[in-house]
Amino acid sequence: MRAYLKIIFLASVMLFTGIASAQTWKQHLPQAKMLGGGEFRWWGFSIYTAKIWQQTPNKDGGLDQSASFALEITYNKSISRERFVDSSIDEIKRLHGSKYNAEKLGMWRQYMEKAFIDVKSGDQLIGVYLPGMGCRFYSQQTLLAEIPDEAFANAFFSIWLDPRTKDSNLRQQLLGNNKSSAAITGSTM
Repeated sequence: MRAYLKIIFLASVMLFTGIASAQTWKQHLPQAKMLGGGEFRWWGFSIYTAKIWQQTPNKDGGLDQSASFALEITYNKSISRERFVDSSIDEIKRLHGSKYNAEKLGMWRQYMEKAFIDVKSGDQLIGVYLPGMGCRFYSQQTLLAEIPDEAFANAFFSIWLDPRTKDSNLRQQLLGNNKSSAAITGSTM
């Protein structure tokens, strides 16, 4: 009987630990509420769904770009780390032109290569923006990387939140269905 109780106790601890660790990004935003979300489609195929979480939205109920927030992406197809990193660098260059030199972009590529993983359908990656500090990236289970570079954080999250993003409809949905015209441009945060 004691062995049986030990097994039940250990199983309960493992289950609770798994549930708690899956929410590790919420340590930064323990009272976070979803501001908005939407789906990114390419040529009719659903690539991922995205949600923005924040504890204290701006006065209009939209994203407050001066406060911490989380961008949660749930993938609907497999994407390699390499493709994710390459696409992110390409978008940062498209949005910001020559603002960031090759050396800076190379350093950011290294950050992302350490922070990102290959994903398959159903996997999540969560980026948490921490003003004045940088950002952290999580999988469903654990912290993947902490990047103490605010310029990188601004540029990275601008991929979704800059008014010039590739999917302005998704941007508006993330911001809370047009509740706010707040924008992350990489220079205002």
